[in-house]
Amino acid sequence: MFAFAQPRRARKPSLTPMIDVVFLLLVFFMLAARFGGDMALPLAAAGGDAAGYDGPPRLVSVKAEGALTLNGRAVALEDLAARLAPLMDAPDDMVVLRPKGAATVQELVRVADTLRAAGLSRLIVVEGQ
Repeated sequence: MFAFAQPRRARKPSLTPMIDVVFLLLVFFMLAARFGGDMALPLAAAGGDAAGYDGPPRLVSVKAEGALTLNGRAVALEDLAARLAPLMDAPDDMVVLRPKGAATVQELVRVADTLRAAGLSRLIVVEGQ
């Protein structure tokens, strides 16, 4: 006759590896959420702010590949703040940024950063065509 071996007692699975994975996922998502918060672009809302505007035109159109126009005339990014200066009474005067065509968000942000570095504080982005 054949003798069968004693059946082994069923082992309970260890929860330690699963808890490790859960904590790693928690840390990953906490860090990932933190990185996204720093990418905010401070802009003014154009709702009621632009409705009562009656000063000189300060429309900066951002086109593809970094091409810029100020009130319809081509301008280099380096010269933009100097060309805006005669049209401004104060640094908090409104400047309207309008992306056109295939302009990327990066190009729009580059223009906004350049104007902020020049001391202009009221930038409004309107929907382009």
